[in-house]
Amino acid sequence: MKRYDWPFNAMIDFETGVMLPADGKIERRLSQMKGVFADEKAYLACLEKEDSLVYEVYTSTPPEREGDLIYCTSVIYPGKVGDEFYMTKGHYHAKRGTSEVYLCVGGRGMLVLENPHGDSTVLDMYPGSMSYIPPFWAHRTVNTGSGPFIFIGVYPADAGHDYGTIEACGMMKLVLQRGGQTVVLDSQRASPKAGEGLS
Repeated sequence: MKRYDWPFNAMIDFETGVMLPADGKIERRLSQMKGVFADEKAYLACLEKEDSLVYEVYTSTPPEREGDLIYCTSVIYPGKVGDEFYMTKGHYHAKRGTSEVYLCVGGRGMLVLENPHGDSTVLDMYPGSMSYIPPFWAHRTVNTGSGPFIFIGVYPADAGHDYGTIEACGMMKLVLQRGGQTVVLDSQRASPKAGEGLS
């Protein structure tokens, strides 16, 4: 019998975010984050110094079939590009009508969300907080702390990922550090057109 046809356990190290067993590991370095940060000049200056590791994702990935769930741990490392904190690239689900849940187990961060109707919100994430991401909402996570920001995500196995929409237009909110404080500002980038991707 295949692994995903039989109950099983996985172990998560809450100090590091490492999950075992994991079917895959994704690493995102600064060189893979072109166009994500608002300050392109600051981005290029940081990249010239070092191609830093921004975040990692450990995944347990069953077949992409209805009824199964993917779960993963994400670790976003502390750092900034200019005033903007390290973050994930951000995405919609390819199957727009799917939701997701995040459970923070370490560090502090923010969950930036928006939908194609022009609605946006930002949620605080801290150890023990559980965040619900509704269907049709794009999402990005930001490390606003001084150490690794670690959270668990669970979503339908057939949800898929659409990074292209966010890569093309950015997100409506920026999370920055100004005067030693974390602030959320409106982005100057274009937002998705109302109704886009709702089918």
